[in-house]
Amino acid sequence: MFGRSASLGKCGTNFRDRSESNLRGPAKAVVPVMGVLLWAGIAHLEQNMEFFMKKSIALTVAGVVALAGLAFAAPEVKKDSKPSTPAAAAPQTVVDIALSNPDFSTLVTALKAADLVDALKGKGPFTVFAPTNAAFAKLPAGTVESLLKPENKAQLQEVLKFHVIGAEVMAADVVKLDGKDSPKTLQGQAFKITVKDGKVSIGNDKATANVVKTDIKGSNGVIHVLDTVILPADAKKDEKSGK
Repeated sequence: MFGRSASLGKCGTNFRDRSESNLRGPAKAVVPVMGVLLWAGIAHLEQNMEFFMKKSIALTVAGVVALAGLAFAAPEVKKDSKPSTPAAAAPQTVVDIALSNPDFSTLVTALKAADLVDALKGKGPFTVFAPTNAAFAKLPAGTVESLLKPENKAQLQEVLKFHVIGAEVMAADVVKLDGKDSPKTLQGQAFKITVKDGKVSIGNDKATANVVKTDIKGSNGVIHVLDTVILPADAKKDEKSGK
């Protein structure tokens, strides 16, 4: 009986030994496999990280290059910058105004022949009662041509100066002189001013001119436009005598 028990005890011992051996065997095999899997996972992770890092760097470089391109391409705009304005034209003298108006071409020709252009470009102020081309055309035939001759320069100066006052007299001031003489002209004589029905005329005993346009302002005076040439008294006497 005791022998059977001993046999059973031995059998129990052998069973435990085999069980432990069977358990330890698979466990030892699992460890290397897990190590391989872990290494593979780490390697894969490193590859992914390297890929994403390279891609991130590439995108960053591309972004920097693009921004640099925009910086060079876009012109710098100052906040306080204002659009440039064209330079203002130089102010025109009374002579410049006459030169720029084709209706005054005969007057300009006379001013040049009389050497009065530079004088009327001076500081002034001047008030010019300017006859138009049509006004000069009203003079007797040959009068203008005669006045433009070099030998008649002094007479031409007298005629032209009779149309200029050495002060600025605007239309509103002229109207106040109704029935009175004008301020003396550069020629030395004055002419009479008449206002009727709101219209102004100037002249002397022999000729009258209507003022058809007023207050053409220049930098050194003002121009009023006449429809007739007025002649000073001495010039009229010379004209009648044929001198």
